[in-house]
Amino acid sequence: MITMSEEVSNKALMFGKYDTTEVIVNDGGLAKYIDLTPTNVPHSGGKHANRWFGKSKLSIVERLINNIMRTEKYTGKKMKAYKAVADAFAIVEAKTKKNPIQVLVDGLENAAPREEVTRLQFGGISVPKAVDISPQRRLDIALRNLSTGVVQASMKNKKAIHECLADEIMLAAKGDMTSYSVAKKEEIERVAQSAR
Repeated sequence: MITMSEEVSNKALMFGKYDTTEVIVNDGGLAKYIDLTPTNVPHSGGKHANRWFGKSKLSIVERLINNIMRTEKYTGKKMKAYKAVADAFAIVEAKTKKNPIQVLVDGLENAAPREEVTRLQFGGISVPKAVDISPQRRLDIALRNLSTGVVQASMKNKKAIHECLADEIMLAAKGDMTSYSVAKKEEIERVAQSAR
């Protein structure tokens, strides 16, 4: 017979604290690509690399960690990025009293643009044209803008990267225009609207 406390201790919790099973994705398009599979440590060792749509099988938290590793300061330093995300999640939980993974998902939904501009060639001229974005690309752009904004905010700043990440996630979840990722989304959509 398994007691309730043993059942909770056997459950896979992100960073040993946060339950991913209670997270709700409101955007139907992104739901397929935001992986919320319960795991203790968001590290797959690249087992989904070089596979079609392999990144959609990666935990959304691991994808955030990997995106923070894009810059010269964090390149290849996964443990440093992992600790920054774990500390940021602790700050988000303390300030919002919500599951930080839910706040991250809400922020990504608010930061994912719906259309962008591409260039079409007509004879010798190039014409901008607004096109819809696939859900996979929407999520990629949102993650990229979120992590780029965080790294830029922490450069030449007294605030540590985990504090900047916590602020960016909370602002994006509210849809606040002071968030770098939400501002970039609005800019992309505004340019696309003018190219319709």
